[in-house]
Amino acid sequence: VQILLKLWRNGFSLDDGELRSYSDPTNAQFLESVKRGEIPVELQRIVHGGQVNLDMEDHQEQEYVKPRLRFKAFSGEGQKLGSLTPEIVSTPSSPEEEEKSILNAPVLIDDSMPATKIQIRLADGSRLIQRFNQTHRIKDIRDFIIQSRPAFATTDFVLMTTFPNKELTDESLTLQEADILNTVILQQLK
Repeated sequence: VQILLKLWRNGFSLDDGELRSYSDPTNAQFLESVKRGEIPVELQRIVHGGQVNLDMEDHQEQEYVKPRLRFKAFSGEGQKLGSLTPEIVSTPSSPEEEEKSILNAPVLIDDSMPATKIQIRLADGSRLIQRFNQTHRIKDIRDFIIQSRPAFATTDFVLMTTFPNKELTDESLTLQEADILNTVILQQLK
């Protein structure tokens, strides 16, 4: 371990650490060990019996000035959170909002078939949540949006997945084939 001991008029510092007063008994003991050519107990604990190279700089004609911290880039290890393609399942703000969006435009659900909920984030900032059968098609989502918000009937828009963003161009695919079960779909105006 390489350590730099700097002696100042009003104390000493190790590497670029804080000023340590000469009058403190612990610090005086530290300096006595250095004068005798021994490794101070404090440093022995740090190196666990390893080798210590102690360099000294004499600045006793100067007052201690706290060194400016040098920029040190993050040297840690990065961690990814979640899966590479997360499945987003979002809940509505309230049960009333969910119920309202389901009632806005009826989608015929076959209760004997597997179903899924799709959240649709509309271009106007609002959102719809609707239950569909897994066999419903992407076109059924488009029709549901137009029935729920008739203003979009004359607007040209596309449907997109989130993470990764991908345009759902083949509207004949079922929701299961398109792999969008229990996800969020974005409406983007062209």
